[in-house]
Amino acid sequence: MFNISARRDAIDRLRKSIERHEVVREQAMAAVVDLHERRQYAVTEVIHRVELYVNALANSPREFDRTVIEFRVHADDFEETIHRIEASAARTTGVGSATGAAGAAAGVGIAAFGPSAAMAIATTFGTASTGTAISALSGAAATNAALAWLGGGAIAAGGGGMVMGSKILMLAGPVGWGIGGAALVGSGIYLYARNKSHARKATEERIEVEAQMRSLETTSREIGELSRRTAEHSEGCMEQLDLLGSDTPGDYREFTEEQKERLAALINHIRSLSQLIRTEVSL
Repeated sequence: MFNISARRDAIDRLRKSIERHEVVREQAMAAVVDLHERRQYAVTEVIHRVELYVNALANSPREFDRTVIEFRVHADDFEETIHRIEASAARTTGVGSATGAAGAAAGVGIAAFGPSAAMAIATTFGTASTGTAISALSGAAATNAALAWLGGGAIAAGGGGMVMGSKILMLAGPVGWGIGGAALVGSGIYLYARNKSHARKATEERIEVEAQMRSLETTSREIGELSRRTAEHSEGCMEQLDLLGSDTPGDYREFTEEQKERLAALINHIRSLSQLIRTEVSL
């Protein structure tokens, strides 16, 4: 009787922890996607406006030219990362036919996020940008292949390997944890627990879920701040460009002091934005 009561109590606490974790996970995913969208805006719309202006301005300061060039380099790096991820994901899509069950299960790891979310995760945490496609991980178990892909490839290839993949799978919820080996989904822990060993297992799982939840809360705050600053400097760039374009001469040598200050403010916004679009979050 004692074992039944302990088991039910432990499982109930685990359920509640999972429910709380799901709320935190959804908030974290929303923050990740929001940051990715703001960065995409910066490397497309903002950089386009900036380059149009610098190309139209005669005798622009060297400092301005250098800052814009650096911004373009970082914007290109961001877009190149996206292209590599897309290419890797495309190769992964067909890996099931080549590697059987292992490839199919590896695909589940990616499907747990969905294309947009996976891309946002990859650009936020730096995953898969230097990694190895699952199809290249011949002989690896399905779970290890999925984790390695999400973690940026095998450690030998310069990626984070399964350790990083396991951390990123916190964002995938119970499906991701099942792939990662935590066995919360389909484990039978809810329906077939019969003794105190299951209570102990439920308690261990709850502790892990709550630890991940605390980590995600911290990460969400960091991502939110990055998103806020990215938006701030993107808007700052656009605002200064509007001011400079409305009544400013096309030659920097004819600028008033106020107009020079506006250009200096634009340079500061561009510099900050250039750093923000390449900042990765630790998880």
